[in-house]
Amino acid sequence: MVRKDTASLGRLLSDDSVLIHMTGHRQPKSEYLAEIASGVLNYYSVETDSLTITINGDTAHMIGRSWVNAAVYGGGRHTWRLQMDSQLRKVNGVWKITLSKASTY
Repeated sequence: MVRKDTASLGRLLSDDSVLIHMTGHRQPKSEYLAEIASGVLNYYSVETDSLTITINGDTAHMIGRSWVNAAVYGGGRHTWRLQMDSQLRKVNGVWKITLSKASTY
């Protein structure tokens, strides 16, 4: 996200992946990656506080807490304490994020 490497980020997300923003906006993978590439979403740094992963067969639940410095949707640059609550599934031996919900903590 910081490097705007949408190709690498895209490989981490399933084709049907959805990001639910703090506002409740549900954003599909293609729209999310396009907004990173175009500069609508600008990430400057991410510092992880904690990461918890629970695996159950070919599915997993991941909760990551981070300090994220970003400027999004025309707003000024700010640092947020963000929690990403994510669901993953293993597809052909590769873990893919299928759903992520952002909130503050």
